[in-house]
Amino acid sequence: MEKALLVTIKFKEEKNAWPLEDTAEELEQLGATAGVEIIDNITSVSLKPTPNFFIGRGKTEELGGLCFEEGIDTVIFGRDLSGTQQRNLEEVIGKKTIDRTQLILDIFARHARSPEGKMQVELAQLQYLFPRLAGKGILLSRLGGGIGTRGPGEQKLEVDRRRIRKRIDKLKDDLGRIILHRQTMRKRRKENALPTVALVGYTSAGKSTLLNALTNAGQAVSVSLFTTLDTLYKSFQLPNGEKIVISDTVGFLHNLPHHLIEAFRATLEEVVEADLLIHVLDVKHPRVYEHNKAVFEVLKELKADGKPVITALNKIDLLDDKMWLSTLKQDFVNPVPISAKFNQNLDSLLKEIQKQFASRMANLEVLIPSQRMDLVDLFYREGKVEEVKYLQKGIKIKLSLPKILVHKLLHNKEMEIAS
Repeated sequence: MEKALLVTIKFKEEKNAWPLEDTAEELEQLGATAGVEIIDNITSVSLKPTPNFFIGRGKTEELGGLCFEEGIDTVIFGRDLSGTQQRNLEEVIGKKTIDRTQLILDIFARHARSPEGKMQVELAQLQYLFPRLAGKGILLSRLGGGIGTRGPGEQKLEVDRRRIRKRIDKLKDDLGRIILHRQTMRKRRKENALPTVALVGYTSAGKSTLLNALTNAGQAVSVSLFTTLDTLYKSFQLPNGEKIVISDTVGFLHNLPHHLIEAFRATLEEVVEADLLIHVLDVKHPRVYEHNKAVFEVLKELKADGKPVITALNKIDLLDDKMWLSTLKQDFVNPVPISAKFNQNLDSLLKEIQKQFASRMANLEVLIPSQRMDLVDLFYREGKVEEVKYLQKGIKIKLSLPKILVHKLLHNKEMEIAS
């Protein structure tokens, strides 16, 4: 296992920044998820970053000495570094040095399973590394594998800039075709009157656990960050009989780099196109308000912050102070306290989802010929049947059905709609 030294820096000139200890804790979580052995986490408050070493040469030399004494393999900075800063730090420290974005990309590379997910990770890595390469991959030739080099790998990156640019263009084209395919699928769902719900939230808030609780999806669940990278879709029927499609997406993070959002636009497009967002929020986390803000910052960048939202206040089973929950309910949009892990209060969540889509359903009675059992099957499949009566003149059914489907059925001359 790689031994890593973490470096968490806060600058005095920054406003509204997270407290140093919270930033350090999250960096440790990222490091643990990446599978490194964390030897130490050096924290420091500075006036401002220096252009050559980010933290100044004296502090850099201290880090080099500590790495030598502790046998450390990699130094991980909790901030993004320029190519110049990264090269200078490596030369003085004498060890591989990576920044927060490279660490996140390494975790993404570990968790990507689908061809689409792997393409998105490779695109993000190449876009990040391309401006840091001079001629050939000099920077990466010194890394020697391990954390921060998963995904494209050294062999692909140690080529000239023209070939890297060509690879980036090809990945963009391939992902563009995936986006077109998804747009076709979404169009088909809308034609079939299927509303879509996207689960969004800070990483490790419990989105996958909620998806499993609602749909038995069997999605992998872990305390690690960014367990879900590839989007998963599941169809689901609400208590009133309406069918919806729920999608689980990659978790968000504060200060999520812009180019990561761009690279994963094919996945995050499901959030943009969803009819409703369920924001899963970990109410037990001490920075719950900051997590909420970070999620909406990403939604704003996606231009999805104006969508209808239900806030699933998750992990209430871990709360000792129930009064705190009452306070939280006043501060978030359409709040529903739940425990996805123990299926607590999920009926209330379903009612709130149903309420959001209530205008899409119509209650009616229909009379159909006895030989049209295919319509009966359709009603059970696409709506909620309340009552069925077999009469001499046909079958009378009382039910609720999506309005789009009702409009289509109005053209069926064999069927009479009573109300």
